[in-house]
Amino acid sequence: MILLEFSMSPLGKGESVSKYVSRSLDIIDKSGVDYQLNPMGTVLEGEWDEVLGVVKQCYERMKKDCPRISCVMKVDYRKGHTGRLSGKVASVEKKLKRKLKTSS
Repeated sequence: MILLEFSMSPLGKGESVSKYVSRSLDIIDKSGVDYQLNPMGTVLEGEWDEVLGVVKQCYERMKKDCPRISCVMKVDYRKGHTGRLSGKVASVEKKLKRKLKTSS
């Protein structure tokens, strides 16, 4: 399983791009892939082809009316581990013996 964090937004569409980002989140939410939205992007958890497929769907939708798109992705693979969207945070909180500020 991998965690894939990405941020995709159009260029040249003004200061606020929430209209375009919202369309991507609609695709992500309907995909069935586990995800977590944060203020700077979205983290997907799943198999390689599955999560990249969701990113591609977001790209295909955005390019319909956005002639320039910026996308940043970060991938973390760990064999045999699932539930890492919450597990990674829980592991750090356990070591610190306190809750931290998170998106959830």
